[in-house]
Amino acid sequence: MAFWIKICGITNVEDARAAADAGADAIGLNFFSKSRRFIDSQAARRIVDKLPSGILKVGVFVNHNINQIADIIQKVGLDAVQLHGDEHPALFSELPPHVRIVRAHRCGREGLAPLARYLGECHALGRMPDAILIDADAGASFGGSGSLADWALIRDQKHLVDGLPLLLAGGLTPDNVATAIEAVSPNGVDVASGVEREPGRKDSRLIVRFVTTARDASARIK
Repeated sequence: MAFWIKICGITNVEDARAAADAGADAIGLNFFSKSRRFIDSQAARRIVDKLPSGILKVGVFVNHNINQIADIIQKVGLDAVQLHGDEHPALFSELPPHVRIVRAHRCGREGLAPLARYLGECHALGRMPDAILIDADAGASFGGSGSLADWALIRDQKHLVDGLPLLLAGGLTPDNVATAIEAVSPNGVDVASGVEREPGRKDSRLIVRFVTTARDASARIK
């Protein structure tokens, strides 16, 4: 896959357009009700309707059941789901085949070993995720905390993700994203708090800096 940049935690049309105009590949819409960046399906649909078709619309879910996820996919018009909770691999086969699956993993002291076991279950059940997103272990907040992931640990254990595209998240900002890309050599990056004025409100200048810096850094590691 080409290097992928996602601006997550989008809550309004203005920020979504800023992400698209800056050249981001995807936006993330967070349907986890306890998130500071929570958005309901009606507001998300208004955002999606104002975006160009080429930008990927990703729904972020945390322990939703399949009926809730399927309903939001249909109402909003999502291209992909990012599963950020404790979802069992059996859920994958119940998702529409055209919807891409991004499996998030909160990287703690065990690194990527628990993820490797999880992917083994996915393989046995017949549907693998399309990409892996590695985030910092933010406990009950399930991401978006601004905490840094352990880049050295992720780099050393990348082989455990079974060749799947690896997206790096966790505390990324315009100031550190180049260093993170050089340290891990991921297939993409994901940012939420690192381009915000306040939770749920982005800063268009920071988005532009982040996208530009990430693109430049990714070009250097090829």
